Amino acid sequence: MNTSFRYLLVLLACVLLQPLTPARADRIKDIATVGGVRSNQLVGYGLVVGLDGTGDQTTQAPFTIQSIENMLQRFGVTIPPNTNPQLKNVAAVTVTADLPPFAKPGQTLDITVGTIGNASSLRGGNLIMTPLRGADGQIYAMAQGSVIVSGFGVNGKDGSRISLNVPSSGRIPNGASVEREVPVHFASDPHLLLNLNTPDFTTAAHVAEAINKLLGADTAAALDAVSIRVTAPVDANQRIAYIAQLEAVEVEPGEAPARVIVNSRTGTVVISSHVRVMAAAVAHGSLSVTITERSDVSQPAPFSQGQTVVTPRSSIDVQQADARMFVFQAGVNLDEIVRAVNQVGAAPGDLVAILEALKEAGALRAELIVI
Repeated sequence: MNTSFRYLLVLLACVLLQPLTPARADRIKDIATVGGVRSNQLVGYGLVVGLDGTGDQTTQAPFTIQSIENMLQRFGVTIPPNTNPQLKNVAAVTVTADLPPFAKPGQTLDITVGTIGNASSLRGGNLIMTPLRGADGQIYAMAQGSVIVSGFGVNGKDGSRISLNVPSSGRIPNGASVEREVPVHFASDPHLLLNLNTPDFTTAAHVAEAINKLLGADTAAALDAVSIRVTAPVDANQRIAYIAQLEAVEVEPGEAPARVIVNSRTGTVVISSHVRVMAAAVAHGSLSVTITERSDVSQPAPFSQGQTVVTPRSSIDVQQADARMFVFQAGVNLDEIVRAVNQVGAAPGDLVAILEALKEAGALRAELIVI
């Protein structure tokens, strides 16, 4: 047996011995999160300075003047009483950020800045140092930096305005520095909690089954449609490696329930693969009524006693499209539903009406959701 043929046999054996994974398998990392490991929202109130006359109109946003006065007082600057400075280069803003889990002091965050008053644009502005607070009122980060605005706006003297995107909000990449760490207690609990992103009893059972098959019986137990409790080591270093191993486990998720999603604003209709229709007959047609108004002038003969009269005349035209009827056999699938509706030539709005009628008739075996 030559060397090349022996190498080919070894390669073929390695391919055949590889474990077969389901075609639809997903990693636990992609369908679930670890309980207690989440981000936290931060918010703050600040001032953006250095604008080119596009700041708040102080007569309509008095809180901007109040904020400026408080800031200047902290720097030892006293503003004379009974003064109303017109600061068109300053805007009061809200500052928001997401504090990721395990963020340590000194790390930076991206922040979003939005106007509170009537400032027309934040382009070219600079955010003054602003504390960012959590839901508990504690300061977790400090924000400051130059605002990056993707849009722009131009105002005319006659009141006309042209704008692109939203110039009244912007972002500051790495604009905040973390000052306080959020404590995470997931390492002190003897169990880990895996929470599914989409609640499903079948998926929860599959996750628990896959973990028990890999790490031994009674390692994982599904508590409900969202949570799976997993026994974990107490040592923090071992627990991190343990979670990394769990996240790599592949699971076949449960199939989604039969649903028909209708977006009433855009007319979008989404039908899941398990939608079924019982035996039903559907006739769909449209009635078009056109009313035309015109005026006829009646002119009398010369040298007569008659008067010129304007006579209104209305014409009504009624047209009705052919109403094609089609029959749904019991248990038809998604392909047959779409094919039958396309043969009728129904628009998305007409399709919604057909689906609602089927639901009322009890022939639609799916949940109809209108968003």
